[in-house]
Amino acid sequence: MVLGAEGERRIPLTSLHRLPGTEPHLDTVLEQGDLITAVELPAPVRSARTVRSTYRKIRDRASFSFALVSVAAVLDLDTSGPHPMIRSAHLALGGVAHAPWRARRAEELLTGAPATRETFRAAAAAELEQARPVEGNEFKVTMAQGVMVSVLAELAGLAEDAAESEHSEEPGDE
Repeated sequence: MVLGAEGERRIPLTSLHRLPGTEPHLDTVLEQGDLITAVELPAPVRSARTVRSTYRKIRDRASFSFALVSVAAVLDLDTSGPHPMIRSAHLALGGVAHAPWRARRAEELLTGAPATRETFRAAAAAELEQARPVEGNEFKVTMAQGVMVSVLAELAGLAEDAAESEHSEEPGDE
C-alpha cells in the first residue's frame, strides 16, 4: 500500500521497480511524497508440508549497507520419502540487476527435483548462465551462485561441506 497526494493505492511488487530508460535516477514508480505504508504477502501454506524461508544479504562489511548480492528463498519440501524432494521453490536475487531479479529458471528446475547440493548448483548455474554483468561486477555472478546454493542447502537442512566451511572462515576465527 502506498499513501500519496492522491490518496491510498496498491502497487503490485512486480510493478514497483522500473528500468532506468531515459530517467536512470528513478528506481521505482513512486512519486514525490509517496510513502509505502504496508507490504502484503501471502502466508505460506503450512499443512503437512515442510515450508522454510530465509533471506541472506552479502555486503562489503567495511563500507556499505546495500547488498552486493542478496537471496530471498522459500523452499517447500516433501519429506515423506527416503530423500527430500522439492515441491516448489521461490527465489529472488538482489544487488545483481537494476531491479530485484526473480529466479524463475532456477525455480522451474528445482520443482520436483531432489533436495541436494548438486540440484542446487545446477539450478543456480542455469539461472545465471545468460547473465551479462557490467564491467567490474563480474564477480557477482559467481557470488550469487554460491549464495543461492548456500541458502537452498540451509533450507533443505543439508550439512555444510567441509570444503565450503574452509573457505568461509575469516582469518583469526580459530
